[in-house]
Amino acid sequence: MIIPIEELDKETLTNIAESFVLREGTDYGEIEASFEDKVNQVLRSLQKGDTVLVYSELHESVNIQDKREYDASEQ
Repeated sequence: MIIPIEELDKETLTNIAESFVLREGTDYGEIEASFEDKVNQVLRSLQKGDTVLVYSELHESVNIQDKREYDASEQ
């Protein structure tokens, strides 16, 4: 189930993005990005709609997922 980011407090959304960055350790190319930059990139991606905030009832957890991957998994 997608959680609309507009319904979350800004601090809560930031905490979720920080947790995601710490868990995923995503690849940022040849130039290493700071933790803050990575969090801001995740937040921008959510705001643009490239990624979505997903709640899993099965795992009782929240994750950030690529929107296209989420859409494909729902079909």
